[in-house]
Amino acid sequence: MKVVVCIKQTPSTTAVLVVDGSGNVSWDDPGGKPNVLNPWDEYTVEEGVRLKENHGATDVIALTVGPEESQDALKTCLAMGCTEAVLVSDPALQGLDSLGTARALAAAIEKAGEVQVAIFGRQAIDGDTGQTPVQVARKLGWTPLTFVSAIKEMGDGQITVERLLDDGKETVTASLPVVISTVKEINEPRYPSLMGIRKANRATIPAWSAPRPIWGWMAAPAAARWIGPRSTPSRRARAAWKSLRQIRSKRRPRSWPTSCLRRR
Repeated sequence: MKVVVCIKQTPSTTAVLVVDGSGNVSWDDPGGKPNVLNPWDEYTVEEGVRLKENHGATDVIALTVGPEESQDALKTCLAMGCTEAVLVSDPALQGLDSLGTARALAAAIEKAGEVQVAIFGRQAIDGDTGQTPVQVARKLGWTPLTFVSAIKEMGDGQITVERLLDDGKETVTASLPVVISTVKEINEPRYPSLMGIRKANRATIPAWSAPRPIWGWMAAPAAARWIGPRSTPSRRARAAWKSLRQIRSKRRPRSWPTSCLRRR
């Protein structure tokens, strides 16, 4: 049984952001690491490794969609105990929103084969949407289990988890495969060992590109519209609202002429 841990490389929480006159954003960190493994994903990686140690998972695959620099975050996952790491990187996948990222991750999970559990952190500290786990579950047709604070049992094609709710906890049993999003109460992430760091530094991480059409999710023109860097659903929605506001502003006069006023 394979477990996929979906992670993201994000700016360091101590990074200093700088915006130049052209609106370009850059950042640097006093500690020398401007980009790090998303803090919420540290709990995800730890839980994936524990599934291998305690519940019989054969492989724990760290997976991310991003530029070549994201290999640093994947190497952190390898140092923590993941058995494999895969980077999905392609110019066609730049500038994705959560839906486009979910499509790419779902296709990569299917390509990995024999995956029964996909684990996500609660959210990324840069986007903060928290939507990607549920969107991936929808694309795969798997059961989503959100806000999981403990994995109780796993076996015989089923998994039992504890979910953290606003007013208490809930125990849920679902059939595999599932997509899980975790909260920080689920565990205490381990520190990478020195041996793990050395192995991770020597590891060669495969980079998967996006064939045309994008992994068969849709035809190439549609893929360019839905997944491409210049047009994603949220961007199209914002553009539509902007156009609508412009139309309304043209139709509505700034002030009504006195001739339009009626005496009562």
